[in-house]
Amino acid sequence: MSTDQDYNNVDFIPGGADYPERWLEEATGFREREAAVGRARLNVPYGAGERQRLDLFHPAGKAEGLVVFVHGGYWLRFDRGYWSHFSAGLTAAGWAVAMPSYTLAPEARIAEITREIARAVQTAAGMVAGPIRLAGHSAGGHLVARMGCADVALPSEVRARIAGIVPISPVSDLRPFLTLSMNENLRLDPIEAAAESPCLQGAPEMAVTVWVGAEERPVFLDQAMWLADAWDATLRIDPGRHHFDILDGMLAPERPLARSILGL
Repeated sequence: MSTDQDYNNVDFIPGGADYPERWLEEATGFREREAAVGRARLNVPYGAGERQRLDLFHPAGKAEGLVVFVHGGYWLRFDRGYWSHFSAGLTAAGWAVAMPSYTLAPEARIAEITREIARAVQTAAGMVAGPIRLAGHSAGGHLVARMGCADVALPSEVRARIAGIVPISPVSDLRPFLTLSMNENLRLDPIEAAAESPCLQGAPEMAVTVWVGAEERPVFLDQAMWLADAWDATLRIDPGRHHFDILDGMLAPERPLARSILGL
């Protein structure tokens, strides 16, 4: 049986509690700089909800295509404003990057959040032409993996444009969360936990590469391997990286994670 400690990242990462504040500061500066030169379109609605908004960051020239990056936080915390700077390596490579927020639990159940992200992908797809690549971290890794599942309602023309999915340190099986204290807010039951678990769904047609840090908590290595095994996907274990600094691989276009997201 899984415990809260199994899924506790902060207490097992040196300076773990400082990461969100640092990310927020760096993301705010990035947004301000990109907006000042006309490369950021901020607070775009994709639904009627207060948090159903996305930011879109453009490259310097015509976009090669679109990356949609979905943030983590156990479906309970954060918003797109913490992660803007992680689009830097992707826009430098010539891709547009959309970063949506979504309604958090307990206001929304995970199945509802999945549907919100599908709407966000559809909205962003209407703003940028070309292939679409999806990436997400932790709970966001779960959500982008769900976009590859057949039961998620994406328009056929949008699904056909999805060239690859990169779940980063993802949650792929939600059944262990039934015993965690956070489930008081997630409100998962056994039926929803199974239905929302990508590793229990059929493999998508598009390419999937699962990334996880070698220094992550054991359960996150397990979760990544479960998805890679279930979908016969490529598994990349990033040496020396933990659950938070694995995202640094998105900061420059030559880094392996950024290249993987772009299918290079």
